[in-house]
Amino acid sequence: MRLEGKTAFITGSGSGLGREAAHLFAEEGATVVGADINLEGAEETIGRVEAAGQAGTALELDVTDADAVHAAIDETVAEYGLDIVLNNAGVSHQRANVEDIDEDERDRIIDVNVKGVWNGCHAAIPHFKEQGSGAIVNTASLAGVIGAPQLGAYSLTKGAVVNFTRTVAAEVGPHGVRANAVCPGVTDTAMPRENRTEEEWEATKAEMSKYYPLKRLGRPEDVANAMLFLASDEADWITGQALVVDGGFSCT
Repeated sequence: MRLEGKTAFITGSGSGLGREAAHLFAEEGATVVGADINLEGAEETIGRVEAAGQAGTALELDVTDADAVHAAIDETVAEYGLDIVLNNAGVSHQRANVEDIDEDERDRIIDVNVKGVWNGCHAAIPHFKEQGSGAIVNTASLAGVIGAPQLGAYSLTKGAVVNFTRTVAAEVGPHGVRANAVCPGVTDTAMPRENRTEEEWEATKAEMSKYYPLKRLGRPEDVANAMLFLASDEADWITGQALVVDGGFSCT
């Protein structure tokens, strides 16, 4: 198993990509600490982890609260040790042109998507440097690599995550620590389904799939597999990268 004996701290674990990653990391032998602002969702995720025979702990965590993130990381280190941090918690917004997105909404997106990743890295790096090892995986987006019309605030934050990840990698590399980002295309999770009925989503999915060379949108496991690879020792000489997982959309 690729993560046997390791501990992974995963934010946004209560649903979507975070939940899928938690399950996959556990299957590969990791002890999983699943954090989410929605404690019920995190507990459901960890319940499945434990049902599969792996150790896990669910935490209620607001990633915008730096003190709370530091406390959660410190507690994880004290109880389990720490080998992997997956800064996955994120939010988006309703499609709108830049001039129609108000400051409160912009700041909400920045607080979660940028400050949340900053806080996770800021809390984990001292521990990783002290032990001389560790893997950071940050969830960015295809929208952080190419333009995404009407997703201006979201694109702003995900572009920041990509470049911040490169900076972190350059700083911590000499200490044996790696940092990479995953940049998913549209993936079938709750975020793109928001405010759509099942029928509307299926129609949207069919239409969007036409623009992907592989003729389908992403599945959560597609992205979780990339996260697993970057977190594992198989990626031991890979750092500072933004791995695009998008079914070929960005090459068309």
